[in-house]
Amino acid sequence: MVLISLAALGLAACQTTAEDAVPTTATIQEPLDAKYYPSDEPLKLGLEHFGRGDYGLAERYFRDAVEKSPRDATAWVGLAASYDRLRRFDLADQAYARAIKLTGPTIQVLNNQGYSMLLRGNLRAARKIFLKAYELDPTNPTVVNNLELLNSSYRYVQREPAQL
Repeated sequence: MVLISLAALGLAACQTTAEDAVPTTATIQEPLDAKYYPSDEPLKLGLEHFGRGDYGLAERYFRDAVEKSPRDATAWVGLAASYDRLRRFDLADQAYARAIKLTGPTIQVLNNQGYSMLLRGNLRAARKIFLKAYELDPTNPTVVNNLELLNSSYRYVQREPAQL
């Protein structure tokens, strides 16, 4: 009986009243204005796994992020890039389209789309998309490097010497 009384006393000390739980100066934010979304954790995990080269796990977390917050363009771009690395180009195209619908054709999305075309071996489409990104920002080092990579692949096709 004494133990139950002590446990009840301990729990009572941890409880807060309704006045303590809600600050009097609380402001209500619309979900789109909040700085933290339920998708933040999956997004962070998606970025972490993508950085490690675990594209299957990255895809899983980015998919979870877009399901929780469908207006998160960063999650859509991450999902598209993961699909690219998994060679699921059909799904990558859909994810890029969703990102463009949310933000318009940003440099990041265009650069990633161009790289997607490069992975597919569609060099003409890659060049066209990279040039759109270059028009938006000719000083962007990633776009400039990708255009140089593309130009070098056009000029110098490397092959192993044939063994006859």
